Amino acid sequence: MKDLVLMWQLSASQLLLLAAVAVGFLLLLIMKFRVHAFIALMVVSILTALAAGIPPHRMSEALSSGFNSTIGSVALLVSLGAMLGRMLEISGGAQVLTDALIKRFGEQRAPLALGVASLLVGFPIFFDAGVVVMLPIIFATARRAGGSLLRYAMPSVIAFSAMHVFVPPHPGAVAASGLLGANVGLVMVLGLLVALPVWYLVGMVFGQYVAKKYQIAVPEFLHKGSEELKEFASNPRLGVVVLLLLLPFLLIAFNTGLNMYAATTADSKAFLAQPLVGVLRFVGETPIALLLSVLAGMLLLGWHSGKPAKLVEKVLDSALAPIFSVILITGAGGMFGGVLRATGIGNAVADSFQHMGLPIIVAGFLISCLVRVAQGSATVALITTAALVQPAVMGNLDYNSVQVAAIVLALAAGSVFASHVNDSGFWLVSRFFNLDMKTTLKTWTVAQALMAVIGFIGAYAIYLLAS
Repeated sequence: MKDLVLMWQLSASQLLLLAAVAVGFLLLLIMKFRVHAFIALMVVSILTALAAGIPPHRMSEALSSGFNSTIGSVALLVSLGAMLGRMLEISGGAQVLTDALIKRFGEQRAPLALGVASLLVGFPIFFDAGVVVMLPIIFATARRAGGSLLRYAMPSVIAFSAMHVFVPPHPGAVAASGLLGANVGLVMVLGLLVALPVWYLVGMVFGQYVAKKYQIAVPEFLHKGSEELKEFASNPRLGVVVLLLLLPFLLIAFNTGLNMYAATTADSKAFLAQPLVGVLRFVGETPIALLLSVLAGMLLLGWHSGKPAKLVEKVLDSALAPIFSVILITGAGGMFGGVLRATGIGNAVADSFQHMGLPIIVAGFLISCLVRVAQGSATVALITTAALVQPAVMGNLDYNSVQVAAIVLALAAGSVFASHVNDSGFWLVSRFFNLDMKTTLKTWTVAQALMAVIGFIGAYAIYLLAS
């Protein structure tokens, strides 16, 4: 939000109190009074903006900034991913892959298979896009193998989250590496060393614990209306299903690899100006990669199998209505986080803890945790904290390259701490897996807190070993 001047300035303690009251009121509206999450988020966002001193004539801008930026990144990915998922679901492709996974790994190891697949897919793909692509496979596996949906969902979503937070080329880790002068390649290698134990302990161990505690049924929104579209079923070959799932992964990987090479080459402008490089980067942008995958699905699962164009259109159209609520609520979560960021609460938290007298790696982790809890965005928390500790780290000869990379990973760990109602990802998980708010807090929020703590322990261990 550009040039937003508040009518009055609140102190850091007042901003922290305002954020706590806003979150508490939001929880009360949704959990106690059963107000729809979208309405509750809008109401609390408006009241918070007014209390923080945002002028009424700038209210629309304050609300739309966070909402539009979130919708802009989420709507395309969720819609295209839902279309691809719908075709895989109705055609029987998801079931074909599920049967192959269970035959290969066995029903008891199906969660492990989903988690490993998500780690691989999550290397170049952002969290929300990866979850959407894997959704029909998670649902089909849960239906086939039985038990709580969380048994299969947690290993997958935690895999995507761990890769997104700790491993370049994801934006937060890359930006923090640049701000602190860390070697991106080293951060990638060490990030994997941190991300894999985090995934196993949280996604597999804690994931199986909550699966036993909470019996969550598989939602029907992807499966709804399947009877009317059963003519689309063709039980495609396994190779076709794998191709459709790998296509966006490969295209995005090309984009990622080219961007990383450009960042390390001497003449990056000349390299990026090459026509072939430009084309490969274009088709590797996440929305374009998903669009091409949807088109490939229309061809391979629809037209090539002799399905009429009208039926293919119906299948794609049937994917959109069920996920409209997911998109709106996720956008409203982004709106609430955006309002909190506009009030300056993230900077207030950072400033309050700037002179704590702790080691930089510990202080940075704590600041990152608090900024994350206060305003919701992991990327903002990571970049804000990196900018704050930059003067103490950048060019400081007391830190070797491994220690600087470990500091980046510690800040990244803090940035994932305790996702809750001001984080759009919280609402994405809640709606996709049909979890009420209380269950989402007890599962997803706790899982994200565990990811932060375990990730920090890993980063700190690397830091001490490199000392």
